[in-house]
Amino acid sequence: MSDEKPNLPAVTAEEEHGQVQVAEPIPDPGIEPHEHRITDIDPKAADRVERQVATMFSLAGLLAVLACVAYFAIPRDSEVTVGPLTGNANNLSIGLCLGFGLFLIGAGAIQWAKKLMVDVEISEDRHPAYSSPEQKAEITEAFQVGVEESGFTRRKLIRRSLIGAMALLGLPVIVLLRDLGPAPGNKLFGTIWAAGIRVVNDVTLRPIKPSDLVVGQLVNGAPANLAAMQEDSPVEYQNAKAKAAVIMVRIPPAEIQVPPGRENWGIDGILCYSKICTHVGCPISLYEQTTHHVLCPCHQSTFDLADGAKVIFGPAARPLPQLPLAVDAEGYIVAQSGFHEPVGPSFFERG
Repeated sequence: MSDEKPNLPAVTAEEEHGQVQVAEPIPDPGIEPHEHRITDIDPKAADRVERQVATMFSLAGLLAVLACVAYFAIPRDSEVTVGPLTGNANNLSIGLCLGFGLFLIGAGAIQWAKKLMVDVEISEDRHPAYSSPEQKAEITEAFQVGVEESGFTRRKLIRRSLIGAMALLGLPVIVLLRDLGPAPGNKLFGTIWAAGIRVVNDVTLRPIKPSDLVVGQLVNGAPANLAAMQEDSPVEYQNAKAKAAVIMVRIPPAEIQVPPGRENWGIDGILCYSKICTHVGCPISLYEQTTHHVLCPCHQSTFDLADGAKVIFGPAARPLPQLPLAVDAEGYIVAQSGFHEPVGPSFFERG
């Protein structure tokens, strides 16, 4: 067996320390010779393109105004038919006007950039992610030069038509706010509960007497005046039902911790709370009799019904609102008044 070592190329000091300069596998082709555009050498061609761009911007502004006119002039229930397709004429007109208006602004901006802005090729070395004060000053100067080279300050016709088009395109947005409907006012603060309204079973709609509830039982309830709304106003009915839903439980009076000011809100251990979780508004009725806790199935907020429905676990920010109860002359459970605070999830005015 030979002890001779194979002939290997000599290793230089630079190679040994990792400082080898490797040649690029593909030579740098450089920048191709610059070709001038017709607008760079012919002022009349540049003026012609400027008029074209200004026309596009002006038409975009006109279409924005037409969208507002169509909103008021075309009846809401009118329809337009194109072959097998049928659609609302009001919506179609507004959509076409705004769509073409935005298209013209985009097309005008592209034409402006390709034909009128300065057309030069540049190359620069890759730089670090951070910028030194000198580089920041250089960037600011380059931005100002770019503004000057774009012609935005110099070509007044384009500038004015673009500003006008962009301003007018905001007009339909303001007009369409009308479709949001009337302001909610205090609708978020109240329900249809009022003094003397009976509590009924939300399935059978039968009024409830105290003797109908046994200790440990939970009943899903609703206001008796809810049924009359179902035929008159289905939309209002659904909204009212969603906010007025309640749960009633019967707890041994000795196990109840009555919050101050609520001493007469229950009836021999019968308490009534909003069924709507104060986190995001999920309906809750998962009741644990031994602990008197009710659990929200959505995000596990847990409320202690024996202690003013205060939050003992989960993301809910406040207790379930309590409905004050009383008994009417016929022995049925009624509300003393509406809720004393808004039901449902907390909103901007409640923090």
